[in-house]
Amino acid sequence: MTTTPRGPAAASSPAPVPPSLPPASPSRTLGVAVIGYSFMGRAHSNAWRNVNAFYESPRVEQRLLVGRDEHQLVPAAQRLGWAGTATDWRSALERDDIDIVDICTPGHLHAEIAVAALEAGKHVLVEKPLANSVAEAETMVAAATAARARGIQSMVGFNYRRLPSLALARDLLAAGRVGEVRQVRVSYLQDWLADEDAPMSWRLRQETAGSGALGDLASHAVDQIQFLLGTTVKAISGTVNTFVPERAGGAGMEAVTVDDAAWATLRLASGAVASLEVSRFATGRRNALQIEIYGSLGSLRFDLERLNELLYFDATAPAELQGSSRILVTEATHPYLHAWWPTGHTLGWDHTFTTQAADFLTAIASGTAPQPSFEDGLGVQRVLAALQDSARAGSAVVELDQSS
Repeated sequence: MTTTPRGPAAASSPAPVPPSLPPASPSRTLGVAVIGYSFMGRAHSNAWRNVNAFYESPRVEQRLLVGRDEHQLVPAAQRLGWAGTATDWRSALERDDIDIVDICTPGHLHAEIAVAALEAGKHVLVEKPLANSVAEAETMVAAATAARARGIQSMVGFNYRRLPSLALARDLLAAGRVGEVRQVRVSYLQDWLADEDAPMSWRLRQETAGSGALGDLASHAVDQIQFLLGTTVKAISGTVNTFVPERAGGAGMEAVTVDDAAWATLRLASGAVASLEVSRFATGRRNALQIEIYGSLGSLRFDLERLNELLYFDATAPAELQGSSRILVTEATHPYLHAWWPTGHTLGWDHTFTTQAADFLTAIASGTAPQPSFEDGLGVQRVLAALQDSARAGSAVVELDQSS
């Protein structure tokens, strides 16, 4: 698989318009190709392998795993359950038995592959963030809009939307259980870069990753703010920092060209104010996404390190009974839990990808646009870009227009 980005212009070159795909049904098996076999490729492969075991969705077959290094690719495909392999992602677009292309590559390849796949008549799932830039994301949205008119679906992989606890939080907020939301705090902290001797990787180069903690972590955080509250960011002020400016690469020391951490204040269209902190230098925090939502009638708190729990404070209860209630989100009536285990048997991080696959398949079968859409991914990308603009301007307030 080539790793030389050709850019959105090349990806959107004129191509014959394929006929619309016939509606999927549980009796029609859909062929899946995953592009990428590392961290995210493994997580998505696990989801495609298990989705039909737990969800009543169209049948799928793992037909093709794509990666650059054939020596690593072939054993990876054998471990992960794939029938075949290819070293060029274009192979997936040329095959009639591939219906879904699932993109798990570094961000600089998302736009080219996604646009080409949509034009070839493939349903497309893309890992977050949608793209490395607003311009690339806009190109992808245009391609998705055109494809949708032909019955071809697309989705961006913000898997935390499929956490039962956060889906329940959204339901409680929509039902007004915490009243008018006034204040939100979101932090996503990791420490895998805290060691200054950690080697250079594609995630530390702007040309491949687009940004650092912003695209990696803040994309999840911003999506959750907008998803949970059903609103958008209208203004932002922020700053970023790179703690270790150089790291050892294959040819000696190399400049780190992305951020290591970021902080921001966000004003939402709903009137609420949110604070945001993301870092890959938070020593001792392995994967700590924490969300706090404070309203006029109560509050909600979530911690990814206790992902089956949601804390709910009811301010309308008598003072002598007030206190945060721990909701163990494992009931069959809680979001997504009907497909899994008996009450009290908890789920893990990996289950979100299986549920994501099931939602995508259901949308394909019903002919409805899945969520989160490429438009949602573009909205997140605009917030990240505005934060970068604010940081460059000395934490100036940057206004956003997300009306289109």
